[in-house]
Amino acid sequence: MALFGKKENKEEQSLPTVLPQHVGFIMDGNGRWARKRGLPRSFGHREGAKNFKKIVRYCKDIGLKNISFYAFSTENWQRPTDEINTIMELFRDYIVDVRNFLSENTRMIFLGDKSAFDDDLREKMIKLEQDTAHYKEMNLMMAVNYGGRDEIAHSARMLAQQAIDGKIKPEDITEQSVADNLYTAGFPDVDLLIRPSGELRLSNYLIWQCAYAEYYFTDVLWPDFSPKDLDKALIEYNNRNRRFGGV
Repeated sequence: MALFGKKENKEEQSLPTVLPQHVGFIMDGNGRWARKRGLPRSFGHREGAKNFKKIVRYCKDIGLKNISFYAFSTENWQRPTDEINTIMELFRDYIVDVRNFLSENTRMIFLGDKSAFDDDLREKMIKLEQDTAHYKEMNLMMAVNYGGRDEIAHSARMLAQQAIDGKIKPEDITEQSVADNLYTAGFPDVDLLIRPSGELRLSNYLIWQCAYAEYYFTDVLWPDFSPKDLDKALIEYNNRNRRFGGV
């Protein structure tokens, strides 16, 4: 199910020559993928992690500049302990393996509050960000312990402290100053937001940055989401008329 005007001949169309500046992915459906096969949810998360790497490689191959992935939300801590442990284990493996499956010139950015993670994991995240900060071919943003409302509240606290310190006045606060204090400061807003699994909501993901994003929903579960599915989303995006409130 791709909403907003799916055409039957989409698969025959070529990728657009002009791609979105920022494509966001909500990686959803890992648990359901496993349940359909009579497997524990942990198996779904492992397959989802494998597919994440495949989609990242493909994004780089076709020339996408900025991509972001919703990996773990502030609300996900409420899940069963064994499931959280599996996700954290996969996250640790990813931090170790990232240099093997990503060639140079890919910058890594973690969106979210790192303070909730163990010291060693937090330090590895920070070091990876520092080591890749000068790479320019592609920016890969991973949202971990992330919530859109929490991010906006964080920006508000930063601005409030600046006001207390006398650096700004309340009347100086603009949309741009709020954006400059978000985790995504310096990166473009989302142009295309893709959510597999059949759910039709943002789930608190980049809600500020998605103000004018085009949404693409599909029934395909994340572990099965393929490069061909991404092609369909990009072609659909290219067929949209983005007016940003204008005529």
